[in-house]
Amino acid sequence: MLDVRRLRLLRELKIRGTLAEVAAALQYSPSSVSQQLALLEKEAGVELLRKTGRKVQLTPQAEVLVAHTAQLLETLEQAEADLAASLTTVSGTVRIAVFQSAALALMPDTLTLMAGTYPEVRIEMTQREPETALHETWARDFDIVIAEQYPGHAAPRYPELDRIKLTTDAIRLAVPPESKDHPPVTSLEDTAEMAWVMEPRGAASRHWAEQACRSAGFEPDVRFETADLQAQIRLIESGNAVGLMPDLVWTGRGTTAELIELPEKPRRTVFTSVRRSSAQRPAILAAREILATTAASIAASKDHEMEGPS
Repeated sequence: MLDVRRLRLLRELKIRGTLAEVAAALQYSPSSVSQQLALLEKEAGVELLRKTGRKVQLTPQAEVLVAHTAQLLETLEQAEADLAASLTTVSGTVRIAVFQSAALALMPDTLTLMAGTYPEVRIEMTQREPETALHETWARDFDIVIAEQYPGHAAPRYPELDRIKLTTDAIRLAVPPESKDHPPVTSLEDTAEMAWVMEPRGAASRHWAEQACRSAGFEPDVRFETADLQAQIRLIESGNAVGLMPDLVWTGRGTTAELIELPEKPRRTVFTSVRRSSAQRPAILAAREILATTAASIAASKDHEMEGPS
């Protein structure tokens, strides 16, 4: 009978590309991974790997095993979820991948509520860019990913992952406070000659922001690139740049920047994804429940701020 642990190594090699990356992901040594895959070849009785220069390539027979391994892992994960659901206590570890603005806005209250409501659940959080985190959750590096989708920019889809909307937030033009050095800005077009700050190329927010500027008739002068939204805010508030910022970044803090609503009132969608085979694990259900509660509370607070005092 084929060894499931070795089959998993073969699938990891398919996903990650090199023995070194498989070893790093699973905390093995490269030589150990190589030895286990050699044993798997003996068990299977067919060639599974071929050397191509310094790399190894999966044979067609290995691809067949990888496809079956994915099904096996889903079945085992479903069995673990059913077993956990049969218990009366919600416990276990939930690994969450989250992008920065969601980490700042959602996670502090979520962690506090989880600790009070489900004290036997351990939450481990890692900051990741959404596109990377979706792939890593599919690859079983994380249990939940909190990701984002900008208008007209679809986030990657993986058949094994579900998708549940968590919240939406408005995207607004953030400009420095008005001063003698900074004339009034009332529209996106007014920023055509100003310095911009954006996330690095490849980020969904960068692509969306560039398209918004081009639709307004100009190419943005992107002088500052950083994935750190707190750094972006400081550049804007200090009068050195303008940017397009989602409302979640202002959660729990004020700003001296002026926030200008865009004509089409665009909104970003924030969602969670988990592997369907683990979606009913009680600890994951609990974490999603608390995340939804936190997101709803923030949305209600922002609606109240927009309404103003009665």
